[in-house]
Amino acid sequence: MPAPSGPCPPTFEWLGDAALSVHTPLARELFASLRAQPLPGVLEAVPALDLLTLLLDPPGAGEAVLAGVQTRLATLRPAPGGSGRTLVVPVTFDGADLAWCAAHAGLSGPAFVAALCAAELEVAFLGFTPGFAFLTGLPAALQMPRLDAPRERVPAGSVALGGPWAGVYPRPTPGGWRLVGRTSVNFFDLSRRAPVPWQAGDRVRFEARP
Repeated sequence: MPAPSGPCPPTFEWLGDAALSVHTPLARELFASLRAQPLPGVLEAVPALDLLTLLLDPPGAGEAVLAGVQTRLATLRPAPGGSGRTLVVPVTFDGADLAWCAAHAGLSGPAFVAALCAAELEVAFLGFTPGFAFLTGLPAALQMPRLDAPRERVPAGSVALGGPWAGVYPRPTPGGWRLVGRTSVNFFDLSRRAPVPWQAGDRVRFEARP
């Protein structure tokens, strides 16, 4: 069900009567808008790349939420980027794939680390596992192919590159991204008031540490 909103109109997909997926390039802006001004009938909004899934309070909320979202989208314009917050993540660059990544980029190890630390990254969305952020903004030269076969276990805190994304594994999991370093920052801790310290739109910068 398309709605008029610029050259790339959104499309909507019902997931039963309890969820509505909104496919739009303005997903990040819509997510920020709904966080600032919640829409009645929406229990939770889950962002992904050009996608926002709304968990609804059934029954009967669907049509009103759809109308509200269409109205809200009509008021939104592409944001210049970022939420205003910048997170600096200290990283010890000693990952198992660091030398391979540097060679793939045609750089020395130190030059690769410097380029990675200079990259202006942004949290595009959270997913895969609690606290895992897909960081966008890698220059093309730093974008690495995923491993042919995922590792069975990637240690918590591993900093990794996979395709156009950078990320930090919050907990030990299998993983197919290239490991370039590690951080002591805990990105998922249920004992904190905010278990996940970053959110979509946050700017992120890596900082090399010994």
